[in-house]
Amino acid sequence: MASKKIKIEGSKGKATQGEGKSELLRVEVGGLRAKSFQLSVGALEQALLAEFPAADAEEWDRTGLLVGDPAAPVRAVAVALDPTVSAIDAAADAGANVLVTHHPAYLTPPTSFQPASSPALNSGAVVYRAIQRGVALMNFHTALDVSARAQRMLPGMLGLSLRGVVEPKAGCAEKGYGQLCAPAEKMTLGQLAARCTSVFGRAPRVWGSFDRAVRTVVTCTGSAGPTGRAALAAGADVLVAGEVKYHDALDLSQAGMAVIDLGHDTSELPFCGVLAASVRDAGVPDELVAVVSQRDRWSYPEAVRV
Repeated sequence: MASKKIKIEGSKGKATQGEGKSELLRVEVGGLRAKSFQLSVGALEQALLAEFPAADAEEWDRTGLLVGDPAAPVRAVAVALDPTVSAIDAAADAGANVLVTHHPAYLTPPTSFQPASSPALNSGAVVYRAIQRGVALMNFHTALDVSARAQRMLPGMLGLSLRGVVEPKAGCAEKGYGQLCAPAEKMTLGQLAARCTSVFGRAPRVWGSFDRAVRTVVTCTGSAGPTGRAALAAGADVLVAGEVKYHDALDLSQAGMAVIDLGHDTSELPFCGVLAASVRDAGVPDELVAVVSQRDRWSYPEAVRV
């Protein structure tokens, strides 16, 4: 096969509460160099399920191995936010036969399996490509969202002190949705928004007065949904979330709470570092773990000079 370069992110070091960015690398086909170790796809799944149990996931969700042979040996692992056709190709081209993602390849089972660039063209396009390229697909979606490790991610990245979970799982105060936090120093909404811009490299949408004092913050990855009202009930000054629907933001703002909307994928891309660390903890050597880059999907016209 001719040498072809693909863009993936390295996953050096372990993901801690302050981490979220990875150094961007260019890795040639077969660039994940083989190292002798023994781990089956099924064993990797079980190790990850031990940290992100399927029982913690929402009833409508899909968790764990969706495509692939659990008895197959793991050669190398790629990690991504979304299991797209291009992510599968990037994983296979880099020498990985497992793609671990946050989002599942599907929620509703595909109605057909044909080659296509996207499920918008064929519902089973991702599954078809994964089987064709010999890449197993496993994901940890809402089970990861509520995990104890996930609770530390956004607060750590934003320099906030984690105080608790606003929607805890029954029987486990450390798991759930929404992180109740406090800034380490005096801060305004404008300063918190500027910190979000610096940390994530993207300007968020902000609803509220920039000079407002911020004493209590609730952070939430992905879609806020009911976590917004839970944050309001907890007395938060501001909700920092991946995505807030307009009418929800309107209601929350009229009730006196500010909103910082990061962007759904912007808030969840750091999960790739969490998953990569968990894959390494499961026994996959560091040099055989890589993160597929899915950062630069959105463009911001106001930042372009013509």
